Amino acid sequence: MRIPESELIINDDGSAFHLHLKPEELADTVILVGDPGRVDMISEFLSDIEFRHASREFVSVTGKYNGKRLTVLSTGIGTDNCDIVMNELDALANIDFKTREVKPEHKTLTILRIGTTGAVQPDIPLGSFIFSHISVGCDGLLNWYADRDKISELDMEKAFKEHVHWNCHLTDPYFVKASPKLIDRFADCTVKGVTVSASGFYGPQGRVLRIPLAMKDMVQDFESFRFGEWRITNFEMESSAIAGIARHLGHEAGTVCCVIANRHLKSSNPDYKPKVRELIQVSLDRLTR
Repeated sequence: MRIPESELIINDDGSAFHLHLKPEELADTVILVGDPGRVDMISEFLSDIEFRHASREFVSVTGKYNGKRLTVLSTGIGTDNCDIVMNELDALANIDFKTREVKPEHKTLTILRIGTTGAVQPDIPLGSFIFSHISVGCDGLLNWYADRDKISELDMEKAFKEHVHWNCHLTDPYFVKASPKLIDRFADCTVKGVTVSASGFYGPQGRVLRIPLAMKDMVQDFESFRFGEWRITNFEMESSAIAGIARHLGHEAGTVCCVIANRHLKSSNPDYKPKVRELIQVSLDRLTR
């Protein structure tokens, strides 16, 4: 089936509409970061850099680390941006841009988000690295796609909604597991995480400035939730879309974040960049070993 031009927009130079990447420029291993400036930080670790593209919040480079080709790409903030990024990455890998048809052989990408996060449990110190074994999408993105129940941990979803008294005006949350392959690579150097991906930084993460919350005890209820061995560990804003769309499209994906704030302890570390550089080094080593 030929994909219409209105559904997959390809630029005149043969690149994906938003990312401005061409199929041959994409490596099989992709590092995603929220901050466009962090692409340049990671580039300092790479050799043989092939290009640097920049379009809006989407900055990308492809280079090598330990002899392995990697693409580094910024998403900007939010799951809505990750919907663009993940679909265009898959299109670059699995759709022929000349014929507009899905390729007969599927290519699996390995996709790792490296970011920052706020912990909600008192025993997770600043500077810790959390790998999101499960991502909780409070953004609603996956609910727009068919078969969302097939990739969500439905029993955990139901228990969570009951525990936190989920507001009926909010979209249903979804619980998606990360790639087991990536979980194994980071198991010995990270905290086992259940990460809430929020649709905003203030109200959706339980912050109150001048507007009260729809669920006034939200952070405390999230913190006290337990489901077998699992507990909510942290907030961020992208992991659920990355994990969910990757599961739908057959890619290996995960998120690892450096803790720069603790919501329970009301503490933060504004000088967090050295720890982020350490996480980048760890991640590059784990992805290329």
